[in-house]
Amino acid sequence: MKIRPLSPAAPDEVSFRQAEASDEGRIRELFIEMLCSINGTPDEKGYDEGYLDKFFAGREDRIFVAERGSEVIAYLSVEVYRDGGYIYLDDLSVTESCRSRGIGTALINIAEVYAKEIGIPAIVFHVNRSNARAHSLYLRLGYSDNEDQGSRMRMAKDIGTSNHGGGNAV
Repeated sequence: MKIRPLSPAAPDEVSFRQAEASDEGRIRELFIEMLCSINGTPDEKGYDEGYLDKFFAGREDRIFVAERGSEVIAYLSVEVYRDGGYIYLDDLSVTESCRSRGIGTALINIAEVYAKEIGIPAIVFHVNRSNARAHSLYLRLGYSDNEDQGSRMRMAKDIGTSNHGGGNAV
């Protein structure tokens, strides 16, 4: 099923959908590309075997992908923490040739809509301090610095839906 973000940030030739298990190989490639970009190193270890299974198990955790044609060019993984009353944006990766085109913004928008749909009032994630460009984007999207954790910053946003899960992350 195709998903369209609320804001028309992404180019028209890009479509969005929930990831399927068949996307796992490409998601792993994009994860390594992201780590290499952030850490400035050519070799990075990917996800542990079986880590992505939880996103394809039919529970609330999700991966949303962006694709151009039939090629997955970006993804965002979303973990649901009902007890804490937030969703956690675990990994966001846009392939290098497609960056700065609104695709990451659109994926975050989709995660915000998803959180509201399932009654979760807040979104939390971490950004590496070395990734000033991403930090600036998140501030523009209404996220705020929530906790300084040394090499990374915890950021959060209250998205204003009723809290069905208890707790408050913001």
